[in-house]
Amino acid sequence: MWIWENKNWYRFTYDRSVLAEAEKAWLKKSGEGIGAFKCVSDGDREALKIELIADEATKTSEIEGQILNRNSVQSSLRKQMGLSCDQRNVPPAEHGIASMMTDLYGSFDDPLDDETLFRWHKHLMNGRTDQIVAGAYRTGAEPMQIVAGNYYDRRVYYEAPPSDRVPEEMRRFIEWFNASTEMNALERAGIAHLYFVLIHPFDDGNGRISRALAEKALSQSLGQPALTSLATTINAERKKYYAALEAVKSPDITQWLVYFAETVLAAQEHTLQKIDFVIGKTKLYDRVRDRLNERQDKALKRMFQEGLAGFKGGLSADNYMKITGASPATATRDLADLVEKKALYKTGELRHTRYFLNLTP
Repeated sequence: MWIWENKNWYRFTYDRSVLAEAEKAWLKKSGEGIGAFKCVSDGDREALKIELIADEATKTSEIEGQILNRNSVQSSLRKQMGLSCDQRNVPPAEHGIASMMTDLYGSFDDPLDDETLFRWHKHLMNGRTDQIVAGAYRTGAEPMQIVAGNYYDRRVYYEAPPSDRVPEEMRRFIEWFNASTEMNALERAGIAHLYFVLIHPFDDGNGRISRALAEKALSQSLGQPALTSLATTINAERKKYYAALEAVKSPDITQWLVYFAETVLAAQEHTLQKIDFVIGKTKLYDRVRDRLNERQDKALKRMFQEGLAGFKGGLSADNYMKITGASPATATRDLADLVEKKALYKTGELRHTRYFLNLTP
């Protein structure tokens, strides 16, 4: 029996007490994030916003096996938000996900309706040349199944309600979403994600839209775009995500909500680290302003492009020479000078020496 075959299956039950601490942590971290965001300069704030949204756009697609060009997504986002951008030709898929994310954050506080979901779906299906009907709920007679394995050893993980039930199920879902704004944030976002996925109303794109709905719910709870790194965090441990979804067999969704709350808090922490990274970058450049040569400036910019993860294993003298074109002797002097100026710190000795950005001197 699939969950939707239960009478009144959508009347989910769960133990609210196990989420109480997570809800408190969400509110506390949200306050920290809003405060930290205000410490970022206007220019850096816009760049950070674009970076966070582009990360989510590419990662929510990657979860579904679609690899997009991040730079193209960023370019499309900047153009749609009225910011300066390069004039590259953006592929349809990258333009489509950027359009959906722009729509999501630009209208997060609007009530949900069929038209919004159809618009998001059209964006996601941009450039598709197969038989997918964009901007409409599925109507096919074939069962909507999530399967794994090959033709001879196929496993059905989940079968969604028949297509003829979708309009009524979606009417009920949208009604619930718009009437549930007073719920605790993590509960509502987690239920919205799961409820939508269980209906699976579209032929494709259901996972991406369900994560967008979770972000819409979180943003509505804050009264501003949450910019939670939800898809980025889910993508890092996709197996756990799919296992948590697959484990939902009855209207009792306590374990799903526990998983979802933990994931949102981890995603929130990732966003806070991103903000701290940008603040640290500003402070670093304040310390070394007008004290860097052209090579050093180029190397630092390249290191910052790597983001939170940085160069795998740290920056080596060889890396520095490749980035700047410096000779071995010049690279040694430049790197020692950057350490002295507290722009970098180093670990190891001789050929094992590695350099890292010094964001907290």
